[in-house]
Amino acid sequence: MAIAIDFGTSNTVITRWNLATQQSETLRLPGLSQQLSQNPPLIPSLLYVEDASQGKVVVGQAVRDRGLDLTSEPRFFRSFKRGIGADIQGFLPELDGTIVTFEQVGKWFLTSLIEQLNSNTANASDSLVLTVPVDSFETYRHWLTDVCKSLPVEQVRIVDEPTAAALGYGIVEGETLLVVDFGGGTLDLSLVRLDNLDLDAGNKPMGFILKWGEKLLGESSKQKVKTARVLAKSGQNLGGSDIDHWLVDYFAETQAIMRSPLTIQLAERLKIQLSLQAEAQEAYFNDETFESYELKLTRDRFETILRGHQFFDNLDESMTQVLQQARRQGIEREDIDAVLLVGGTVQIPAVQNWVQQYFEADKIRSQKPFEAIAQGALQLAQGIEVQDFLYHSYGIRYWDKRQKCHNWHALIKSGQPYPMSDGVELFLGASVENQPSIELIIGELGADTGGTEVYFDGDRLVTRNLSGGQSAVKPLNDRDGAKTIATLNPPGFPGSDRIKLLFWVDAQCSLRITVEDLLTNQTLVQNQIVAQLS
Repeated sequence: MAIAIDFGTSNTVITRWNLATQQSETLRLPGLSQQLSQNPPLIPSLLYVEDASQGKVVVGQAVRDRGLDLTSEPRFFRSFKRGIGADIQGFLPELDGTIVTFEQVGKWFLTSLIEQLNSNTANASDSLVLTVPVDSFETYRHWLTDVCKSLPVEQVRIVDEPTAAALGYGIVEGETLLVVDFGGGTLDLSLVRLDNLDLDAGNKPMGFILKWGEKLLGESSKQKVKTARVLAKSGQNLGGSDIDHWLVDYFAETQAIMRSPLTIQLAERLKIQLSLQAEAQEAYFNDETFESYELKLTRDRFETILRGHQFFDNLDESMTQVLQQARRQGIEREDIDAVLLVGGTVQIPAVQNWVQQYFEADKIRSQKPFEAIAQGALQLAQGIEVQDFLYHSYGIRYWDKRQKCHNWHALIKSGQPYPMSDGVELFLGASVENQPSIELIIGELGADTGGTEVYFDGDRLVTRNLSGGQSAVKPLNDRDGAKTIATLNPPGFPGSDRIKLLFWVDAQCSLRITVEDLLTNQTLVQNQIVAQLS
């Protein structure tokens, strides 16, 4: 049976393919999903560590039912998805003699979901599809790969969340759709189009494959595969959890309340209420500690708080990026057939009004804000293939003599479809006499037009707007034994090119390299994988 999991910053959705109805359905897991009155049945992305040394944790709705989300203990985790793969981990508690990282918390969370699924034979899965933010660096995908190795599942694939959302909304062949995926942790915009091609499904990868068992590799058939083609995408680390913290900051300033898991939860409730009404109020009283709060907020004041944090400026920046990418391919704003709104944050009226500044109201669809991603991801197991392109650029590090510092030269630009039909050539020479080898550091280059960065204020995970012109870079092979790409025999001397390199990206999004020694006419490295890209 095929299962899809949309692991979100605030909530997680699990869907399965119903063989009887030939449709997807959202699963409700006892103890993990929200109460029966909640529809769709979301799983809160919450975790409480009871015993880190034994891996004993409480996840999902059970955390709320036991009141563990109101504690300020370091054993309680929320919004942990945002910290996975981050360069700066910030406050990492030592629990039961173990340093607990966000990667470990995320692994505990996902494996707990899979274990409960497999405990019920009706939900047991041999095929799993996971979704990832469009702006995730390869460290996040490597973490996901490591998690999947331990899962009792034959086949695991991943797909970008916006692409999955387009499939979940029932994309029509030939339509060009803009997906605005705005959840608890990220804003992702993706322009996609669906084509029909006659393909051999056994030879073409469906999505990005993390794990593929021998049993499933043998299953192939001729069929007409729908191909979701990603035309443009843009993303940044901004979401509903940021808004919750902004509201707590506002009440801390105006009412001198303390920041705590409780006040963050009250702020989140106010935000949700304001999506339905013009005024909201939340009261809390603890009859043991006599602690009490009465918080009120109007929609107008709420929008003023958003503007004070450059919220709409950040949204405009992402929209401008994706529309510029589209224009370079001859696609104008009026050529977009529909705009699909996904994620809890798109339910904020101010966000919907912002979208309407760019597109006519009859083009905007918002009836599946929570389930579209998981339902669309599930279609990867039903004969839909995703063709994608590289969201980030990739390049090599060099010494900038003018600036007297290291800088980066892009080799493979963002927007490059893969697999590449032609590689990128690079010629290098020795820099000193009797040089025994040549080293090269390859990096993943983030957008250089601004954006946000993650950092920590004490134990609080927050984001900060980057000024224009800055870019985030993640080295992919800056470790012992991985930087050397050519051993020179005889040693090299400055003054002439010594090696020729050919870079290209294969169908599995792996960066491969071939190295030839121009002096000896020998091939030193043949089609070797040097990094996994995203």
